[in-house]
Amino acid sequence: MSKSNNYYQGNRSEMLRFIPSGSKKVLEIGCGEGNFGALLKKELNAEVWGVDYEPDRITIAKNKLDKVFCGDVAILLSQLPNNYFDTIVCNDVLEHLVDPYQVLKGLQEKLTSDGVVVSSIPNIRYFRNFYDLIFRKNWDYTENGVMDFTHLRFFTINSIRKMYENLNYSVVKLEGIHPTKSLKALIPVFLTFGYCSDIKYIQFATVAKIKKANTPSNEVKKA
Repeated sequence: MSKSNNYYQGNRSEMLRFIPSGSKKVLEIGCGEGNFGALLKKELNAEVWGVDYEPDRITIAKNKLDKVFCGDVAILLSQLPNNYFDTIVCNDVLEHLVDPYQVLKGLQEKLTSDGVVVSSIPNIRYFRNFYDLIFRKNWDYTENGVMDFTHLRFFTINSIRKMYENLNYSVVKLEGIHPTKSLKALIPVFLTFGYCSDIKYIQFATVAKIKKANTPSNEVKKA
């Protein structure tokens, strides 16, 4: 089962606001055809590198980005320069990796001292999945979305935060994106006095930086 072309062509403009304005050297993992990277080059005048597993997409991306690599990022890490990138972007990438934890750990030495990792990660507690599992007893994979058939890992707002913090990152921002417009999602939110507000969001955007010695986490949680 292969992906449609649209899967690789999105520019993810909604993630632009999470990229620090001072980012001048950016690495995008899972760059697809390079459209988000091209947006960063235009808006921030940044040098943008890209990594993707699909050769056909990298062929297109190399005409938009400054430098590209094709292959598994876990293997390509050794080819990337240390202390070089102000921002490393993982838009809907970590859930596809066999070991996202090891990759995030390896990315730390690629960041500058004040560099950040920006990620978008699907929310397995999204209300449609929640209802499908609890009330319909279904766990069905789809071509794309939260239950994408190529996802190897599944995350909630808490597991995203724990993943970063356990790897010595400080979570600067953790915010739900793409909220549902369905009124059905408001029922459990109302009944739990907002405790289940996370189920409204398809994904969570995270900004994380390496935790410096003797500096407590200054995580900002926004569901």
